[in-house]
Amino acid sequence: MTSAVDTTRIRRLLDRPFTVGDLTVSNRIAMAPMTRNMSPDGVPGADVAEYYARRAANNVGLIVTEGTYINRAAAGAYPNVPHFYGEQSLAGWAHVAEQVHRAGGRIIPQLWHTGSARTATEPPAESPSGVGLDGGPAGNAMSQHDIDGTVAAFAEAAAAAERLGFDGVELHGAHGYLIDSFLWSGTNQRTDGYGGDPASRARFAAEIVGAVRAAVSPGFPVFFRLSQWKSGNYQAKIAESAGELEQILAPLVDAGVDAFHASTRRYWLPEFDGSDLNLAGWVKKLSGKATVTVGSVGLDQEFVGAAGWQKQAEVAGIDQLLDRLERDEFDLVAVGRALLANPDWATKVLQGRLDEAIAFDRGVLKSLN
Repeated sequence: MTSAVDTTRIRRLLDRPFTVGDLTVSNRIAMAPMTRNMSPDGVPGADVAEYYARRAANNVGLIVTEGTYINRAAAGAYPNVPHFYGEQSLAGWAHVAEQVHRAGGRIIPQLWHTGSARTATEPPAESPSGVGLDGGPAGNAMSQHDIDGTVAAFAEAAAAAERLGFDGVELHGAHGYLIDSFLWSGTNQRTDGYGGDPASRARFAAEIVGAVRAAVSPGFPVFFRLSQWKSGNYQAKIAESAGELEQILAPLVDAGVDAFHASTRRYWLPEFDGSDLNLAGWVKKLSGKATVTVGSVGLDQEFVGAAGWQKQAEVAGIDQLLDRLERDEFDLVAVGRALLANPDWATKVLQGRLDEAIAFDRGVLKSLN
C-alpha cells in the first residue's frame, strides 16, 4: 500500500502543470504512442475517439496518438493504421480531438513514414540508401525529389493537425523508421549533404522540422521522437557519445523543435558511461529543450526482447521515476502498456492507489479497451 508520504510526493512531482509553446498540460503524465491497427481504410472511428477520451477522463495530461501515415504513397507498412490525410480520416481525427478535449485532456498526433519497414513493392519502400535495418537491400534510395515531397507531406499533415484543433504535433523520428534511418549511420550511407557526420545525417529531419514549423503557428508545439534502438536491433545507436548526440540535436533545435520524446525500452538505464542520466536526461541537458521519458514505466519488463513480445509484465513501482523527475532530468513521463491494461492508471497513481493497478497482458492489444 502506498503511504501518505509517498502520495504527497507523487502529487508534488506528477500532478503539476507543464507548458510548452501555447500548450499547457494539467500534469506530467502522457500517453505514449502505440500502434493499434484498428482504423479500417485508415479512418479512426468512434471507438478510437472513446479509447483516447477514456484516458483523458482519467487524468492523462497529454495524449500522443498512435503513429499516423502522412500523405506519401510509400509511407505505410502495416494494415489498418490511421491516415492523417483525406477527408474521412481527417474528419475522424477531428472527432477524436473533440472528445479528448471534452474529457479534459490535450492531444497531439504522431506523424509517421515507415521507411524501409514497408514490404510492398508498389510503390517500393523509401530509405536513405536502399539499405534496411539488417544491412541488406531495402527499397529505393530517395532522390532529392523524393526528399522534397516527403518534407512537404509532413508539413501538410502538421498544418492539418492545427486546423483540426489538435494541441501540437509529434514527428516520429525513432525506431528505425524513415526519419530515424537518416539519423543512423547503419542505414544512411549517403555521400551527399544528407549523409556522413552526425549533423549531416540530421539534415533530413531538420528540413522536416523546419517545414512543419513554417506550416503552423509559432506557439503550436513541435515534438520530435527519437531513439537509439531500432526495431529488431536493440544495440543500435545514432550516437555513440554525448558529443555525437549533441551534433544531431543542434540542427533540430535550430529548425524549431520544442520538445523531444526520448524513447528507451527501460527508462531507468543510464545512456552513456559516467552518468546516471537516461536518454531523455541527456537530450534535455544537451538541447536545453523540454523532454519526455518513456520505457516500461509502471511495469517490470520491457515490451519486447530477444524472444519477441513479452506476453505479460507485472506492475512495478515508480520510485526511480520520481527520483529522476525530482532531479529535473526530464519534464513529462509517457506511459504505454500500463495505460493499455489500466485506462485509469494515471488516476490510480495520482491518488496513491498504484497497488490496485493490474498487470499488462498481451490480450489487451486485441481491443480498444
